Amino acid sequence: MTVTVLLADDQALVRAGFRSLLGRGRDIEVVGEAASGDEAVRQARTLRPDVVLMDIRMPGMDGLAATERIVTDPTLSGCRVIILTTFETDEYVFAALSAGASGFLTKEIEPAQLRQAVGIVAAGEALLSPSVTRRVIEQFAHRPVAPTDTEARLSVLTEREREVLRLVATGLSNEQIAGRLFISPLTAKTHITRAIAKLGVRDRVQLVILAYETGLVRPGAAADPPV
Repeated sequence: MTVTVLLADDQALVRAGFRSLLGRGRDIEVVGEAASGDEAVRQARTLRPDVVLMDIRMPGMDGLAATERIVTDPTLSGCRVIILTTFETDEYVFAALSAGASGFLTKEIEPAQLRQAVGIVAAGEALLSPSVTRRVIEQFAHRPVAPTDTEARLSVLTEREREVLRLVATGLSNEQIAGRLFISPLTAKTHITRAIAKLGVRDRVQLVILAYETGLVRPGAAADPPV
């Protein structure tokens, strides 16, 4: 199955570089380019790509606003956005996650990792670089728990799903969760997928945020380095 990609960056040279890098993957096809957020939204609605690689700073509508437009458009429910930028500040990380991005990567990423990231996000997974994952967790160390009825919100989960959610929120991968609970990675992924559906969140990133917002996991609970 070929993954279709839309490139959104205001620099033509950058878009050309990404097109060349992604073109080396046999299962990836760049179907369009956009030089602004407005154009990215229009192209996404026309081309219906699987993944949009979105820059943040662009003329007119920026990448964050464009991301929100795309992920909230019911006709683009299958389209995922990866924020790809030179900036890795907390402001941008959390703005991107709030906008609904499924990934946040810096432009220092290696070509092979970029192609892998596109495949992961196209498959419905969320993806953050390790440093960004740490930022997400650390941010909650300085944020009060929201006044949310935890039991009511999480009552739809089985005890095993809660257990998996706790481990997801500490930054563990499916393989690490599987090892911790003595289950297969596929079973771990199944529990995560069910939790996402039951809680009505978009992806793994939103699961992490919800786990902290409800107080299911407290800052400092991570048992292993984020991956």
